[in-house]
Amino acid sequence: MMALSSGERIMEVRQITEDYFVAPQIGVEHVAAIKEAGFKSVISNRPDSEDGAVPHDAVEAAVRAAGLEFRYIPVVSGHMTQENVDDQARALAELPKPVLAYCRSGTRCTNLYALVRQQYG
Repeated sequence: MMALSSGERIMEVRQITEDYFVAPQIGVEHVAAIKEAGFKSVISNRPDSEDGAVPHDAVEAAVRAAGLEFRYIPVVSGHMTQENVDDQARALAELPKPVLAYCRSGTRCTNLYALVRQQYG
């Protein structure tokens, strides 16, 4: 586990593979630390409609302004679809690495990655 500091809040990042990491909800204030840590891409797996979610468009704007890539692939907790798996697999094939994916706790991102690996190898 790695901790990234945004000054006021520590963000816990878990490494799943050499190029794929997961985190709980991030905010605009975390983007500089994410870039400084060497990430090249960010995937949001958290729907904007979820309680406590930071709207992805604000995070996306900050991520892109920092020169990183961004994808929004919202996964409803407990209702992961085949389309979610396919979209995540496509994003992971296309995005520069390493990739940081986030949701409420990081669990959906981890489970989604496991399904991508199972189905796509």
